[in-house]
Amino acid sequence: MKALTTITDPVYIPRDTYTAYEKFWLRYINDKRDLPFIHLLTAIHLLVIPSAIVLYTPLLQGLWWWALYIPYFYISQLYFKGRFGLMLHCISHRKLFKKGYTWIYHWIIWGICPYFGHTPETYFVHHMAMHHVENNNHDDASSTLPYQRDSLRGFGAYVTRFLFLGFRDTFMYLFSRKRKKFYMRLTYGEMSFYAFCILMCFVNLKATLFIFIIPFVFARIVMMLGNWAQHAFVDPEDPDENTINCINTKYNQTCWNDGYHAVHHMRPALHYTEIPVEFLKNKEKFAERKVLVFDGIHYLHIFFWLMTKRYDKLADNLVNINNMFSNREEAIALMKERTRKMPLAKSN
Repeated sequence: MKALTTITDPVYIPRDTYTAYEKFWLRYINDKRDLPFIHLLTAIHLLVIPSAIVLYTPLLQGLWWWALYIPYFYISQLYFKGRFGLMLHCISHRKLFKKGYTWIYHWIIWGICPYFGHTPETYFVHHMAMHHVENNNHDDASSTLPYQRDSLRGFGAYVTRFLFLGFRDTFMYLFSRKRKKFYMRLTYGEMSFYAFCILMCFVNLKATLFIFIIPFVFARIVMMLGNWAQHAFVDPEDPDENTINCINTKYNQTCWNDGYHAVHHMRPALHYTEIPVEFLKNKEKFAERKVLVFDGIHYLHIFFWLMTKRYDKLADNLVNINNMFSNREEAIALMKERTRKMPLAKSN
């Protein structure tokens, strides 16, 4: 186990000067700390969208098509995917654009999201109208509780259900609570994407399959893998206590401090640059509640070591704040206890 050391994750550093391009966008965004999102969106518009358009045209055939698609896939689905997805998370909680310019936000949701496997509107609805309301408990359509969370079979059942029934489960959750605005947004976003893909298959079947359909499946698997790791350790005495923090990891540098999931659930609207400071303010509370904090690793490490039951590896990277664990055996025992499935009945 590790001691708590200096936090190296990104915080806001005030600047005195801005480029002309940044000054232009500062007129339209609510918070100057969100300029990195503008730079990311600019890169996407310069690299991803033009390449996708070329792949739809007859300009490239045979091996030349693949010569463009392979780097396109790397840039869009490996390099930008996490950055974009977690930017989407941030701007779902905090409005990026000033009043009067929300059309730019809608362009992101309807025009950009499909390139990264996100159907329009559905991420916001699922995350804001259900996940944060239910906090991974049994009424949450993406809850991890009914599954053995160190089991590959359990994860397979979890991700399969979400792929085939996630839309239905989310819709029924919102419908049963008469939240019409949200279930209608969910429905027309999801159905519009399906209709778009069917139409585009008649334009170019191969391009549609590799630019939109495969990234869609890939995105949902990745999101469920992330949610699984974020909510793998559940206190059986208090299921609301089910999140973790990952600190001092490169993932936080590229994905807007997303590793601090316990802090995020505690203060969902907090700007990502404020999260490391908030973590330090609450480290005693986390120690008291035995909220697990991992140093130097992120969700993929946690997922892999859970699937291989390498609790020793997890313990090696566990931060023992205020000596919350007397030894690593105690920590490992607690982690094993918190990954057991909890097949409780849903509330009415």
